[in-house]
Amino acid sequence: MKYPANQIEFEDMFKTKQDCTDYLISVRWPNGFECPVCASIRYWQKTKGRFECIDCHKETSVTNGTIFHKTTKPLLIWFHAIWWIVAQKNGVSAVGLQKVLGLGSYKTSWAWLHKFRRLMVFNNRSKLKGIIEVDEVLLGGKKSGKRGRGAEGKSLIAVAVEVQGRKTGRVRLARISDASSKSLNKFIEDNIEKPSTIITDEWPSYNGTYFEFSLFHKGLLDIS
Repeated sequence: MKYPANQIEFEDMFKTKQDCTDYLISVRWPNGFECPVCASIRYWQKTKGRFECIDCHKETSVTNGTIFHKTTKPLLIWFHAIWWIVAQKNGVSAVGLQKVLGLGSYKTSWAWLHKFRRLMVFNNRSKLKGIIEVDEVLLGGKKSGKRGRGAEGKSLIAVAVEVQGRKTGRVRLARISDASSKSLNKFIEDNIEKPSTIITDEWPSYNGTYFEFSLFHKGLLDIS
């Protein structure tokens, strides 16, 4: 499958909505159309990326089951959004996406960006392993009241990072409801392979059961 290597190639490949439709067809059915119901390869091709199976008469669209299904925005805008996101080196924001595409609603750009981010996560990705540092961080603006792990109006994010000497390896993040042993244990089990060595701070919740994991507090393990 050919992918654009730069902005010039992208603009050359995707000039019209039909270019986008043809590209989706080649990605979804690289060996030719196959009916999702009866697997027949005999079909009538209609407009707007729609196909009708000759044998069972099931009609389907190239966008069925995708983030583009029933969208009111042209495919060309979707493709420009995807290209803009993957071409950035310093991260992207919903505000930036809104400005680049000229979207009238921040809510729309925010929803699109989160759809793309979910799709960029591999469902079968392997867990972290080896020496892993685990911690939590609060996300949210400045608010009055309690500070620290129990602060209200903020999101608590668990973070796990592979430690490779003086370098950083892969990273896993997840929003957790609280900093209890139950929440932290689940995050560790979901994201870290056994056996591994976990480095944490001295938060009491980390003193729970860690099955086949070895546990060290910061400063007690020399990883240099």
